[in-house]
Amino acid sequence: MSKRVLHPIVLFDGVCNLCNAGVNFLIDHDRKGQLRFAALQSPTGQAILEKFRLRTTDFNTMVLVEGEHCWLRSTAALRIATYLDGGWWLLGAMGLMVPTFIRDYVYDFIAHNRYRWFGKLDVCRIPTPELRERFLD
Repeated sequence: MSKRVLHPIVLFDGVCNLCNAGVNFLIDHDRKGQLRFAALQSPTGQAILEKFRLRTTDFNTMVLVEGEHCWLRSTAALRIATYLDGGWWLLGAMGLMVPTFIRDYVYDFIAHNRYRWFGKLDVCRIPTPELRERFLD
Protein backbone atom coordinates (compact mmCIF):
# COMPACT_ATOMS: atom_id res chain seq x y z
CA MET A 1 0.00 0.00 0.00
CA SER A 2 1.29 3.43 -0.88
CA LYS A 3 1.76 6.27 1.58
CA ARG A 4 -1.55 7.21 3.21
CA VAL A 5 -3.07 10.64 2.72
CA LEU A 6 -4.51 12.51 5.67
CA HIS A 7 -8.13 12.50 4.52
CA PRO A 8 -9.05 10.45 1.49
CA ILE A 9 -12.35 11.50 -0.10
CA VAL A 10 -15.12 9.07 -0.99
CA LEU A 11 -17.52 10.30 -3.68
CA PHE A 12 -20.84 8.47 -3.67
CA ASP A 13 -24.19 8.69 -5.46
CA GLY A 14 -26.17 10.82 -3.03
CA VAL A 15 -29.58 9.57 -4.18
CA CYS A 16 -28.74 5.85 -4.12
CA ASN A 17 -30.03 3.93 -1.09
CA LEU A 18 -27.27 1.33 -1.38
CA CYS A 19 -24.61 4.05 -1.57
CA ASN A 20 -26.03 5.86 1.45
CA ALA A 21 -26.11 2.61 3.42
CA GLY A 22 -22.50 2.08 2.35
CA VAL A 23 -21.53 5.51 3.67
CA ASN A 24 -23.20 4.68 7.00
CA PHE A 25 -21.20 1.45 7.12
CA LEU A 26 -17.96 3.31 6.38
CA ILE A 27 -18.65 5.88 9.10
CA ASP A 28 -19.33 3.12 11.63
CA HIS A 29 -16.13 1.23 10.75
CA ASP A 30 -13.77 4.19 10.28
CA ARG A 31 -13.39 4.98 13.97
CA LYS A 32 -10.28 7.09 13.33
CA GLY A 33 -12.36 9.39 11.12
CA GLN A 34 -9.93 9.26 8.21
CA LEU A 35 -12.46 9.25 5.37
CA ARG A 36 -14.28 12.31 4.09
CA PHE A 37 -17.43 12.11 1.98
CA ALA A 38 -19.11 14.08 -0.78
CA ALA A 39 -22.05 13.25 -3.00
CA LEU A 40 -21.16 12.98 -6.67
CA GLN A 41 -23.95 15.53 -7.27
CA SER A 42 -22.55 18.10 -4.82
CA PRO A 43 -20.43 21.10 -5.87
CA THR A 44 -17.36 19.44 -4.33
CA GLY A 45 -18.13 16.12 -6.00
CA GLN A 46 -18.65 17.80 -9.37
CA ALA A 47 -15.38 19.76 -9.05
CA ILE A 48 -13.44 16.60 -8.23
CA LEU A 49 -15.03 14.72 -11.13
CA GLU A 50 -14.08 17.55 -13.48
CA LYS A 51 -10.53 17.67 -12.10
CA PHE A 52 -10.04 14.01 -12.96
CA ARG A 53 -12.02 14.31 -16.23
CA LEU A 54 -14.72 11.89 -15.09
CA ARG A 55 -18.37 11.80 -16.05
CA THR A 56 -20.43 14.43 -14.16
CA THR A 57 -23.85 12.85 -14.81
CA ASP A 58 -25.31 9.33 -15.03
CA PHE A 59 -23.15 8.03 -12.21
CA ASN A 60 -22.09 4.40 -12.32
CA THR A 61 -19.20 4.27 -9.86
CA MET A 62 -17.96 5.33 -6.50
CA VAL A 63 -14.74 7.30 -6.48
CA LEU A 64 -11.90 7.37 -3.98
CA VAL A 65 -9.49 10.29 -4.10
CA GLU A 66 -6.19 9.87 -2.31
CA GLY A 67 -4.19 13.04 -2.85
CA GLU A 68 -3.61 13.30 -6.58
CA HIS A 69 -4.75 9.74 -7.24
CA CYS A 70 -8.28 8.76 -8.20
CA TRP A 71 -9.65 5.22 -7.99
CA LEU A 72 -12.91 3.90 -9.45
CA ARG A 73 -15.24 0.94 -9.19
CA SER A 74 -13.99 -2.16 -7.35
CA THR A 75 -10.53 -0.70 -6.83
CA ALA A 76 -12.08 2.29 -5.04
CA ALA A 77 -14.27 0.05 -2.87
CA LEU A 78 -11.40 -2.22 -1.86
CA ARG A 79 -8.97 0.62 -1.20
CA ILE A 80 -11.64 2.27 0.97
CA ALA A 81 -11.90 -0.96 2.97
CA THR A 82 -8.19 -0.69 3.84
CA TYR A 83 -9.02 2.41 5.91
CA LEU A 84 -11.54 0.56 8.09
CA ASP A 85 -11.15 -0.95 11.52
CA GLY A 86 -11.43 -4.62 12.29
CA GLY A 87 -10.72 -7.17 9.59
CA TRP A 88 -12.09 -5.00 6.80
CA TRP A 89 -8.64 -3.66 5.92
CA LEU A 90 -7.45 -7.23 5.34
CA LEU A 91 -10.45 -8.03 3.14
CA GLY A 92 -9.70 -4.91 1.10
CA ALA A 93 -6.02 -5.74 0.74
CA MET A 94 -6.74 -9.34 -0.23
CA GLY A 95 -9.51 -8.30 -2.61
CA LEU A 96 -7.08 -6.12 -4.51
CA MET A 97 -5.20 -9.31 -5.45
CA VAL A 98 -8.18 -10.53 -7.50
CA PRO A 99 -7.81 -9.51 -11.16
CA THR A 100 -9.51 -6.19 -11.90
CA PHE A 101 -11.63 -7.51 -14.77
CA ILE A 102 -13.27 -10.03 -12.41
CA ARG A 103 -13.79 -7.50 -9.59
CA ASP A 104 -15.17 -4.86 -11.95
CA TYR A 105 -17.56 -7.33 -13.60
CA VAL A 106 -19.20 -7.99 -10.21
CA TYR A 107 -19.07 -4.30 -9.28
CA ASP A 108 -20.69 -3.24 -12.58
CA PHE A 109 -23.47 -5.82 -12.21
CA ILE A 110 -24.39 -4.47 -8.78
CA ALA A 111 -24.03 -0.83 -9.87
CA HIS A 112 -26.28 -1.41 -12.88
CA ASN A 113 -29.05 -2.87 -10.69
CA ARG A 114 -28.67 -0.79 -7.52
CA TYR A 115 -31.68 1.51 -8.04
CA ARG A 116 -33.95 -1.42 -8.92
CA TRP A 117 -32.83 -3.52 -5.97
CA PHE A 118 -32.33 -0.86 -3.28
CA GLY A 119 -34.29 2.18 -4.47
CA LYS A 120 -33.50 5.80 -5.01
CA LEU A 121 -33.94 8.92 -2.88
CA ASP A 122 -35.46 12.15 -4.14
CA VAL A 123 -32.62 14.27 -2.73
CA CYS A 124 -29.04 13.79 -1.60
CA ARG A 125 -28.20 12.79 1.95
CA ILE A 126 -27.87 15.53 4.55
CA PRO A 127 -25.43 14.63 7.32
CA THR A 128 -26.31 14.95 10.95
CA PRO A 129 -24.63 17.78 12.89
CA GLU A 130 -22.34 15.20 14.57
CA LEU A 131 -21.07 13.99 11.20
CA ARG A 132 -21.03 17.33 9.38
CA GLU A 133 -17.25 17.78 9.56
CA ARG A 134 -16.74 14.52 7.62
CA PHE A 135 -18.90 15.66 4.69
CA LEU A 136 -17.73 18.10 2.06
CA ASP A 137 -20.24 20.43 0.38
